[in-house]
Amino acid sequence: MTTDQAEALRTLRKQEKTTMAGTGNAGVKKGYYRHGVRMISVTSGKGGVGKTNIAANLAYLLSMINKRTMILDADAGLANIDVILGINSPYNLSHVLNGEKLLAETLVEGPGGIKILASASGMPEMTDLSRGQKLTLIDELNSLNDSLDYILIDTGAGISSNVMYFNMAAKEIIVVTSPEPTALTDAYALIKVLYQRHAKKRFRLIVNMVRNPSEAKEVYKRLSNATDQFLNLTIEYLGYVLLDEKVKQAVLQQKAVAEIYPNSPATRCLARIAEKIGSEIAQDDEEGSVKFFWENIIDRNCG
Repeated sequence: MTTDQAEALRTLRKQEKTTMAGTGNAGVKKGYYRHGVRMISVTSGKGGVGKTNIAANLAYLLSMINKRTMILDADAGLANIDVILGINSPYNLSHVLNGEKLLAETLVEGPGGIKILASASGMPEMTDLSRGQKLTLIDELNSLNDSLDYILIDTGAGISSNVMYFNMAAKEIIVVTSPEPTALTDAYALIKVLYQRHAKKRFRLIVNMVRNPSEAKEVYKRLSNATDQFLNLTIEYLGYVLLDEKVKQAVLQQKAVAEIYPNSPATRCLARIAEKIGSEIAQDDEEGSVKFFWENIIDRNCG
């Protein structure tokens, strides 16, 4: 893409954004938003549960079953998808949100052909995005909607405004926890906030770093009992990932464990989860589309 072409596209996007922001939902042309891409957040109540590693490997494994996949590092301020995968990107999410680059210009290709949008690390101003930055991101994601099957959003941990925002943007939410009591408690807190304050109703659970399937089922049972009893909410069990020394070795090599250790216990677990996700037919509604991202997240929840 030439510099002139890129500048022309940026100008066009800004004009479209200004027109829509000024007219509200009435200014959105019928059919402007396209559907088809599944936007899935991978999130956790606390750090250290392996969320980013799971997101990166699921993206890789989805690409291995011919799913066009992008991973968005939304852990603004403490990003590390590029570090885990050994990717060097001259641009990141901050350049998109500040209008310096188009999203398509910042994407880099990772293992298996996955597209990666790195985020900024060590930038406190990225931890609380403005309304204008969120509008910019919507425009840019919309521009890729026809070229992707999946967008995996690796959120930050906890219940900050950015974590809430990116989880609200996704129709499908995968919560990652580990058997540690604090991880389980924080996973429940995250689900509670998203359900009670933001009306999210579908949560899927991956239990990471377990010694055996029985331990994973016990963790799920404990969390499920709590959400059933106190929130009247049922969560889905998506799967588990075994504790595996190969995962640590892959991190040290800055590679996806699924890429360099395809027969490891953790990879086999992750492959089952990816195959399950890849074989599903997404529900035919607008909640996970960019239209939902625009209307319900920006107009209703963001100031």
